[in-house]
Amino acid sequence: MRRRTMAVSVVLVAAVAGGGFAVTALGEPRAEEDREGRAGLPPATAAVIRGDLSNSTGIDGTLGYSRQRKVNAGAAGTLTWIAPSGSEVGRDGRLYALDGKDVRLMYGAEPMYRTLRAGSKGTDVQQLEKNLRGLGHGTGLAVDDEYTAGTAGAVKRWQKAHGLKQTGQVGPEQISFAAGPVRVRSAGPAVGDQAAPGQAVLTTTGSDRVVRLEAKVSEASPARPGGKVEVELPDGTTAKGTVTSVASVAKPGSDPADKTPRIGIIVTFDDPAEVKGFDKSPATVRFDGETRKNVLSVPVGALLALEDGSFGVQVVEGGRAREIEVRLGLFAQGRVEVTGDGLSAGMKVGVPAS
Repeated sequence: MRRRTMAVSVVLVAAVAGGGFAVTALGEPRAEEDREGRAGLPPATAAVIRGDLSNSTGIDGTLGYSRQRKVNAGAAGTLTWIAPSGSEVGRDGRLYALDGKDVRLMYGAEPMYRTLRAGSKGTDVQQLEKNLRGLGHGTGLAVDDEYTAGTAGAVKRWQKAHGLKQTGQVGPEQISFAAGPVRVRSAGPAVGDQAAPGQAVLTTTGSDRVVRLEAKVSEASPARPGGKVEVELPDGTTAKGTVTSVASVAKPGSDPADKTPRIGIIVTFDDPAEVKGFDKSPATVRFDGETRKNVLSVPVGALLALEDGSFGVQVVEGGRAREIEVRLGLFAQGRVEVTGDGLSAGMKVGVPAS
């Protein structure tokens, strides 16, 4: 078999966009003793292994919560109570209090920006009525976009339940809308501070756990909305997840020492209840790649570039070395799938000294 009489470094270049790989041989002459060593025994050996080989991609991210948003004060006053950081607030739960009067959470996508009263119409009216029905104060109330006498009656019952003056109208000084249950991440001002309309009082998130990733552009190719992934959690367990968001524009990373453009990716969990771990804990998301079942593989460093442009490995048996030409398959995990006449699992092949 023809071979080169020079050292060859095998460089693996992952063509991420195309999902394939290219192998480039780069060479420079070795010293005479190295060339003789090439013909003899290698400096180290590694085993030929039979098994499954997968080029799945792992990207490090941060465990967090969904839907971060600000809760702004709906009126002016002195903050007399604020929900503590880390607490979870559901429908009708207390978010904060101004001058001793609670502002409570209701569910809805549209913010609470005005006082709702008889004659009001809009999506916010419909949101309010749906919440009143859900809380048991709107039995028989039609859920539509019109604030009727029935709506006012349901509001009075809600106000009575909380010891409020029964006006039949409600505004931002009493309720705040969010998409669902929230988790309080942090408070801006402190109890005793003065709040003004539109001033941020709380930063909240959804209660569902997510993983946020900032992936280099070269790494982001496997991420597709709706794609299934496996997440390695801080406690060593794994959980199944789904890619729900992939940014369309690359932005500088949040690490001050590395401003390489990155793509924002959000992964949600298929079963959020099984996810444990502190906010901002590290987590690794593994994206499925190609898998080859029951194949032979060797370390990438075992490959030799031969004169005719093919590749081989140096098999060591009985204190002697011989070369076997191989055909290359999948590259993954620092190994490469190989096939070749006379090659079998358990054989030792030459590798560079560690």
